[in-house]
Amino acid sequence: MMEAYILIQTEVGKAGMVAKACAGIPGVLSAHDVTGPYDVIVLAEARNVDELGKLVVARIQTVEGITRTLTCPVIHI
Repeated sequence: MMEAYILIQTEVGKAGMVAKACAGIPGVLSAHDVTGPYDVIVLAEARNVDELGKLVVARIQTVEGITRTLTCPVIHI
């Protein structure tokens, strides 16, 4: 399994709704609304990079209110 943090920008006033919607998506371990340049941070897991891509593009990016995402895979050095 691999993990990734997905940094999400939302429409104004939509961070809470987006975090709640993302938290209900299978593969999402946690979703928090935060302050700063991003509005929501999601921790997700998938079997491989292809499955992670499908999770982000087909499930997370389709949540209403999301304007942009940045996926940061976790590495173990």
